Amino acid sequence: MSKPLERYQKLGLKESLPRIHRYPLACKELSLILRGAYKKIPKNLQSLIFQDTLTAFRLLPEMQTRNAVLAAHLLLQSVEAALPKQKKNAAVTEYKNAMVAHKRRTKARQEENVSGSTQLPQDVLVHIFSFLDMQSLVSVGLVCWLWNIAASENNLWQAQYTTFFGNSDNDAMIKGRQISRLVEDEEGYTLFWREAFKRAYLGSSSKKLKSSRGYCRDCNTIVWLNNMKCSNEHTGLNSENQKIKPVLPSQVVGYLLDDSLPLASSSDSDSDSDGGPFSRLWAYQRPLSKTQ
Repeated sequence: MSKPLERYQKLGLKESLPRIHRYPLACKELSLILRGAYKKIPKNLQSLIFQDTLTAFRLLPEMQTRNAVLAAHLLLQSVEAALPKQKKNAAVTEYKNAMVAHKRRTKARQEENVSGSTQLPQDVLVHIFSFLDMQSLVSVGLVCWLWNIAASENNLWQAQYTTFFGNSDNDAMIKGRQISRLVEDEEGYTLFWREAFKRAYLGSSSKKLKSSRGYCRDCNTIVWLNNMKCSNEHTGLNSENQKIKPVLPSQVVGYLLDDSLPLASSSDSDSDSDGGPFSRLWAYQRPLSKTQ
């Protein structure tokens, strides 16, 4: 059985914090670890978790989404509840400085947008976004209105639907709804496949679809998932044959403490999935025109 320090390092939280689409969940896992495991782990691991918490706060000014700010605030609440006084004061100071820097950068970005900064053509953005996985596609759609329109492009979400739920051309249910379920925004962009993906994703009973984490039996640890597959490279192993067990943030604490990984209940799945990055996909959705 591996030691808690080794298991924590394999979680890769420090490496995930700089990535905008993983930052919120990494902060949530740190928050849960602080509340549920900090006082039960060795001092060397406590020190490492404290340093990763400071890193999370220092990276906050680089994040551009409200989801990241909420995740950092959740981490702050766990800091105040779990850390001893000296470390708590240091972390709270780091958070306050990070929030000041974040507000300044947000204001600077807004002023830059008003001044008319150069933007990539829409078709170029769509082509770039076609290389993204689902979570990254969700994240770029939160950056600004222009990126949200590009990230809502029909073909992008048809490809995502095919990746998650199979061949979209052969789905009789989707075919039957192609006329009745069309939704268009005021600019005339068809949002059918994004809506279809949303319905299928939220209606799915598979926890694997609702998780950014999974236990890979080939890696023998909890890993990040990219489109339901282990993000690590497996030499000589077909990605379709990977053995992945979906993991919720609340299960990370038990895994860290005693290397256990109990099955998640449906209620846990609901509560964790509600706060995930996918739930904010429609944060910038344009209102429907009055004629519709």
